[in-house]
Amino acid sequence: MRYIILFFFFLVLQQISAQSINLAENYMSQGEYEKANAIYQKIYDRNKRNQKVLLGLSNSFIELEELDKAREIIQRYLGDSDRYPNINVELGQIYRLQNENEKAAKEFQKAIDAIGENPNYAHSVGNTFQKYNLIDEAIAVYEAANEINPRINHKIQLARLYGEQGDLERMFTNYLYLILDNPNYLNVVSRNFNEFITKDPQNEANQLLRKTLLRSLNEAPNIIYNQLLSWLFVQEEDYKKALAQERAIFQRSDEKSFDRLFELAEISSTSEHYQDAIKIYSYIIEKATYSSLELKAKDAQLILRIQFEGEESYAKVKEAYQEILEEYLIKENLFVQINFAKFKAFQLKERKEAIALTKQLLDLNLNQFAEAQVKMLLADIFVLEEKFNQALLYYTQIEKLLKNNELAQEARFKVAKTSYYKGDFDWALTQLDVLKKSTSQLISNDAIELSRHIKDNSYKDSIQIPLQKVAQADLLAFQEKNEQALDLLQEVIEEFSSEPIEDEALYRIGQIHEKLGNYQAAAEAYQRIIDFFSYQILADNAYFRLAEINRLYLDQPDQAMHFYEQIIFNHQDSIYYVKSQKEYRRLRGDLID
Repeated sequence: MRYIILFFFFLVLQQISAQSINLAENYMSQGEYEKANAIYQKIYDRNKRNQKVLLGLSNSFIELEELDKAREIIQRYLGDSDRYPNINVELGQIYRLQNENEKAAKEFQKAIDAIGENPNYAHSVGNTFQKYNLIDEAIAVYEAANEINPRINHKIQLARLYGEQGDLERMFTNYLYLILDNPNYLNVVSRNFNEFITKDPQNEANQLLRKTLLRSLNEAPNIIYNQLLSWLFVQEEDYKKALAQERAIFQRSDEKSFDRLFELAEISSTSEHYQDAIKIYSYIIEKATYSSLELKAKDAQLILRIQFEGEESYAKVKEAYQEILEEYLIKENLFVQINFAKFKAFQLKERKEAIALTKQLLDLNLNQFAEAQVKMLLADIFVLEEKFNQALLYYTQIEKLLKNNELAQEARFKVAKTSYYKGDFDWALTQLDVLKKSTSQLISNDAIELSRHIKDNSYKDSIQIPLQKVAQADLLAFQEKNEQALDLLQEVIEEFSSEPIEDEALYRIGQIHEKLGNYQAAAEAYQRIIDFFSYQILADNAYFRLAEINRLYLDQPDQAMHFYEQIIFNHQDSIYYVKSQKEYRRLRGDLID
């Protein structure tokens, strides 16, 4: 019984001690060094061998500029035992602070020499050197440990330290050794490379990594080198070279997975390198081993051709779709038929045929998700036809079919948008209020923006004529009647000059011109928002669009930086803040994490 009581008493003492240490650490973080010192001193008097307490007390003395007391307790600790070379580093640091550099160097060398006796000290000693930014000494520790016992892997620490030292070639080489030892490190290492690699292929780090990988590939071919080269070319947005590496990976892999190729095509198309994406899909089609893969690639390729080649491609795209539908069974090509119907409705204006095709699909034995996708398209086509009640019926069916699913939330947003097109602004707001809390950030943001637009522009005029006209212009843009939409928005600007609705009209003019590839005209519309409505809520949107247009299409990086800068310094609450920071730093040449 006595032993049990002693055991519990010991546990209570430990808990009290841990709480006291936490309190002391809190005082240190708040700069209240005297209070921290008093607590550490009490704990230290009871337990002089606890390193955490020792270092806490020492640091509190250092902050209080009582360096002699800090040195005294560290020396006393080392006098009792020489088994803790990390404490030699702590003593050396105190000597440095006292400008006794020779004594500091001796303590540092003692710590490094201890690695020769026991390489297991490397982690604690190396970390302590790093804590005081003593990079050369930390490197010496890890190199010594690796030489004595190569099985103790310190390559990742060495790679990071070489990077801090600016020795990029040795950094890359060590990272490569690490990956070859354990391929699971590939993603971790890629993230670390992001600190040095930029979009510019002439950047020194890019050139060094490329040279290191190509040399390694020539000396001892390994698929990992191809994967890293592909990653590098993606960072540089050179998707042709990335595809060459992905081909090599595919050909040399035992498992013929197409995942990496599809991912590369997606990245390429997202970056608006449509021709490169089309070539990647062509390679997938060429190598596809079963029909569903081939269909997926063909469909994605046709969608890209519609986006990239425009009306010139429509006849050939239609022919390609018809060939697919004749070649494959209906159940195999359901998603192709959905996209074909969408193409007929939106691009070819063959809406009756599109509705007939879509309704045929509903006669099939579809699962709930497929049924919802078909009904979503059918509802969208009815909006194109301005058959709003029929559209609302199908959107509502999707909500009931897939409760709480993101597709159901999208359907509800489209109910609100359709009500907005109709001019039923009160019902639109009712739907949008629910969607502001959507689990989908994109839907939530869209709901907030449309709700604000309606509320801001319906306070003055009970008839809401300007809001109705902008809603009509939005519908025209949805119907791909872009010139009519532009004319109506210009009419709004002329009739309601200097009213809140004007910046909304200008922003939509910019969006339509962007969609049509008229980037200079889009930039002019956004610039007018900044010139005349810089205090309004769409200012950050306009700055961001101007930055993106100058960066992506007008080849004006300095102008792009200027516009990103406006968001960074004047619109910190903007949803574009993080993206603006990243692109600004990239354009400035900073190292991106």
